[in-house]
Amino acid sequence: MEDFIKEVKELEVGNTDLKPVHVLRALRSASGLTDPFIQHYLGKPKSVSPNYVNVSAYLTSALHHHITADNQELGVVLTADGTTVALRPLLLGIEAGFLRRLRWDVPNRHPNTPVTKKSPRYEDQSPDGCWDSLASPRTFTLTHRPTLLTTAQLNGGMDGVILAREAFKSRSLKLSALLTMYYGQKLDQRGLDAAPCIISQRRRDNFQQLLQSSESVLGVLRMEAVAVAEINKRMKGKRVMRLKEKKQMMSAMNGKIRELVQKYTDCPPIIPRCMWGAEPYKGTPTNLSLPLSFLYIHHTAIPSQPCTSFQQCSVDMRAMQRFHQEERGWDDIGYR
Repeated sequence: MEDFIKEVKELEVGNTDLKPVHVLRALRSASGLTDPFIQHYLGKPKSVSPNYVNVSAYLTSALHHHITADNQELGVVLTADGTTVALRPLLLGIEAGFLRRLRWDVPNRHPNTPVTKKSPRYEDQSPDGCWDSLASPRTFTLTHRPTLLTTAQLNGGMDGVILAREAFKSRSLKLSALLTMYYGQKLDQRGLDAAPCIISQRRRDNFQQLLQSSESVLGVLRMEAVAVAEINKRMKGKRVMRLKEKKQMMSAMNGKIRELVQKYTDCPPIIPRCMWGAEPYKGTPTNLSLPLSFLYIHHTAIPSQPCTSFQQCSVDMRAMQRFHQEERGWDDIGYR
């Protein structure tokens, strides 16, 4: 993310007369995100993007989200808090905020993606992955192929909604400054208790608060999903959805939205073992099922100070694993 913000800042410095929304539209135009569906919500990017804006090849490629045949996810970046974010839904959300066109949308799902009662659970639909290097991340490989969305897309969607509200409040705030404020916050020994409210480490809490600010979250999301599908049909010259079809789609959305909301707001984020440099698994894993009969909370005595960065927490996790494997000969910390 630091590299991406640096490139955005260079673009802003080279085009000082551009407003933040113009920068976003220039990025969208250069990246080819000009399909009618996006234009329906955000307008034509060239309508406010001067032709002389020179968008770097890095920025152009960064917005192309794609999953290769060998499960490499492109168009994503590693953030300082250890999570991975897809840039496309992030920037589209922020642009909507600068344009003051805020709506509840299903997080960047393609309008052609079917939603049925037979769809797999969200736990299987949104895989996370591993970077080839944490010091110089270049390649991000998913744990398995997604059915619908990846964790990075959902992270980008949540961040896009959160930062859209910030952009809505101040249309003059530069894009690089907004991203730095959100992703560049470093915690001190007081941790999150002394941290600003709008930072990436609070992603799930902030998104949950936005959901709770609506009188009927599920109802709003269901109606928006139907509206998205209907607009897509209309653009393709297909017949308008009948009332029965709309009701069936809204009914199918109920459980899926609840699962998504539960996983990405009620539950804490889980950092994959590969991200903190875990040694190979030792022991015999036992699959857990709810309800749990008991739960042990493991903590370390050394180091005694809480970790306040992803790098520090990774060191602590490796120390804990060594204690498990080498000093005590216990089974390993058991998760993927």
